[in-house]
Amino acid sequence: MFDAFQRNFTSDPDRVPEAGEVLPNLGISGLNELIAQFGGTSFNKGLYGVVRASDVPEWMARISLGFPKFANRTVCFGYDWLGRAFAVDVGRLEQGQPGVLMLEPGTGEALEVPANIQTFHEHELMESGEAALAIDAHKRWLARGGVEPAYAECIGYKVPLFLSGVDEFGNMELSDLDVYWHIMGQLIVKTRELPEGTPIGRITIGD
Repeated sequence: MFDAFQRNFTSDPDRVPEAGEVLPNLGISGLNELIAQFGGTSFNKGLYGVVRASDVPEWMARISLGFPKFANRTVCFGYDWLGRAFAVDVGRLEQGQPGVLMLEPGTGEALEVPANIQTFHEHELMESGEAALAIDAHKRWLARGGVEPAYAECIGYKVPLFLSGVDEFGNMELSDLDVYWHIMGQLIVKTRELPEGTPIGRITIGD
């Protein structure tokens, strides 16, 4: 399983799979195999990473904060260099298996990916890699001297796009994943119901 993924994605030399910890068997085809084989590994200079089994609860807490609608129907398995989470959504099927969901903290959006966990890694990341992982922007970020994010880091927006931030490198910086999701998650919740164009004043972020 995941042969095509391994042929097209090179593991980063300083990231090794976590050994010894596995997820409970949730009956989702490919999920346990993916995390058991690649959990804790990132690929192509931090472009994409697979979540460690021990970190899945932490990722689920992040998703629950910013996207409570999906709190009880998703399991996070991966993330990209922009801090966007990929999760299987048991509320939607793709070829008979839970579909993949992309949760974007910088835009406040949850996007359905037309793939399940196996076809996501065996087809979607190769055939639609630009849409899924912003590959070209990642290359340009590194080429201009941008830092490669570590396992617990991402390149996040200083001002999120849903608060009129601009989608350009000047509005991006290396961020701790937990801090980034904590801040963005609270901002998403506090602004979700506001009409478009509503002026935003001071927003208080909790601990």
